[in-house]
Amino acid sequence: MNITDLQIVLGTMDFGTRVDPGQAFAILDSFVAGGGVWLDTANCYSFWTDPSGVGGASERLIGEWLRARPSARDAVRIATKVRQNPLVPHSWPASAEGLSARAVHAGVEESLGRLGIDHVDLLWAHAEDRTVPLEETVGAFGELVAKGVALRVGAANHAAWRVERARSLAREQGVEPWTALQLRHSLVQPRPLTPLAESGHRLLADEDLDLAQSEGLTMWSYSSLMWGSYVRADKPLPQTYDHPGTTRVLSVLDEVAGELAATRNQVVLAWLMRRGIDPIVGVSRVGQIEEALAARRVRLGDEHLARFAEAR
Repeated sequence: MNITDLQIVLGTMDFGTRVDPGQAFAILDSFVAGGGVWLDTANCYSFWTDPSGVGGASERLIGEWLRARPSARDAVRIATKVRQNPLVPHSWPASAEGLSARAVHAGVEESLGRLGIDHVDLLWAHAEDRTVPLEETVGAFGELVAKGVALRVGAANHAAWRVERARSLAREQGVEPWTALQLRHSLVQPRPLTPLAESGHRLLADEDLDLAQSEGLTMWSYSSLMWGSYVRADKPLPQTYDHPGTTRVLSVLDEVAGELAATRNQVVLAWLMRRGIDPIVGVSRVGQIEEALAARRVRLGDEHLARFAEAR
């Protein structure tokens, strides 16, 4: 994949909750003005910070922005997710929606209503649901594509073998398969075999990238900039990242950023794109999305990649 085909994806998780409408509108406007295309949201965003105890705020805000900017729908592509939204306020994960055909269809219908659109460009299964036969989930996603409600479908936080099994089932059913993967990934890595503090997060593994590259699947990464930890002293990396490899990687990061006259964050984003990954970037200010979009002009050579690989 050519790096020019890769995108900086705008993560909108906090829009309508931590990021107020005025600021979110300004970020969205700046993103489009800077050539940004993809918006990533989910029907559950962000139930954990919304006083209502359920998701939907992010999708509603994007819908309001689209109505206020009549030409914006032609300029952006919208990705949303089903699976995780609490069906009972303040009751997660006990009441989290699953991936039954009924849940998938109901979730998408509600998302379209909040967004005020007739289709999404990419629909994600937000997490696995092993209480439902995979055949049923695959069929439901395929039906949505056949109806034109979703143009593409993908899997977030799924094991590679489940993705490939789902793709095989889609072929058997004659429906659209998952063609995109979304997993947590960044330049720094936690200590091996240590659990992540964030419930539901699944780290990208070598086999995931191998699957994507072998099958021509799109790969998106979330938590790409580690919630500001690369650049903010008041947001240290989680304890699981406290190991010698992190120290070495951050040292190389500073060297490369200086050599390329780029920021730490820009080099991290450039590193992800150089590996064939579209990084999702969550921001709360216009300047942050401008900085992120400028990472498309940062060019890492093979020598830079080798230095990072050795440090890790």
